[in-house]
Amino acid sequence: MSEDSSKSEIFKALEAIQNERKLSKEKIIEAIEYALQKAYERNYGANQRVITELDRDTAAIHIWQRKTVVPEVLDSNTEISLEDALLLSEDAELGMELDIEVQNDAFGRIAAQSAKQVILQRMREFERDIIREEFSDRKGKLMSGTVVRHERREIIVDLGRAEGIIPPSEQAHNEFFRVGDRVKALVLDVRDGQHGPQIILSRSSPGLLKCLFESQVPEIEKKVVQVKAVVREAGLRSKIAVKSNDPNVDPVGACVGPKGSRVQGIVEELRNEKIDVIPWSDDIAEFIANALQPSHVTKVTLNKEQSNAVVIVPDQQLPLAIGREGQNARLAAKLTGWHIDIKSESSAAQEAAKQAAAQKTEDEG
Repeated sequence: MSEDSSKSEIFKALEAIQNERKLSKEKIIEAIEYALQKAYERNYGANQRVITELDRDTAAIHIWQRKTVVPEVLDSNTEISLEDALLLSEDAELGMELDIEVQNDAFGRIAAQSAKQVILQRMREFERDIIREEFSDRKGKLMSGTVVRHERREIIVDLGRAEGIIPPSEQAHNEFFRVGDRVKALVLDVRDGQHGPQIILSRSSPGLLKCLFESQVPEIEKKVVQVKAVVREAGLRSKIAVKSNDPNVDPVGACVGPKGSRVQGIVEELRNEKIDVIPWSDDIAEFIANALQPSHVTKVTLNKEQSNAVVIVPDQQLPLAIGREGQNARLAAKLTGWHIDIKSESSAAQEAAKQAAAQKTEDEG
């Protein structure tokens, strides 16, 4: 293989890798130089100190052996005598390191044959680094992909440049995805795996609901409406508390959308998960009452020292306030951060009557 032919092959390989892998030219050249160094060491001895350079303009390969100037040469691969060193550089002196360019006419063919696997390995390493950085920057953000397979109850999603994994712990119990289904998920974490970065996705995180509202509601994106808190029991029910930074904008109305169009799109994305959009309030009693929607609340009594709230609701509203298997009350408590004790009006009245009677008896005694 002639020198020109070798150069042509290297440039062709560089352009092909650039187009296929979508990596920077400098990264590819760095990988090629590393591969050339390894190929040279493999063919001429690994105990050498080799420096390689690929000319950015001509694709000419330059190789230097770094040798230490010594009074007596014991290893010709790493050492050079002072006498020989002075023939190469008049400034040579004992102890200095001298870079000696190697005549490499035959090395173009060797490099083309030997460096390919090393180059590919370095490309894979660069790709892994790029993917790791790219998806680390997307933690907590929404991504779309296509389900490509199922492995050990994990859902594998094609994200374009990488595959994401939805582990069983991050799946909603009411969802099943077939191969080919489009899916939106939250980027939860990026971990180092045996075969490269693992992109961990979530379909059950409260953050997914927040991101879905951000993508559907322009007022949230523009920060006119703010998401203050989100809680979920994935696949069943969720509550999202929103606040308006503009007195002329109704935060709940903005999130629900005309005829419920915005929230309905999110409900469909989450496979009919029930979503309560709650108005945030700095008044904790009002916020607790709001959090128990869709039930109506008569009265809220707070014990701030214990973060405990007693909530009174109409008798017919009690099942709605508590929810199926206590779900509505449980989510309201998580949303507000308060322990909530719900009582019906009749039950509260009976307790009040008993307390009054006991107090009267004590006073008379």
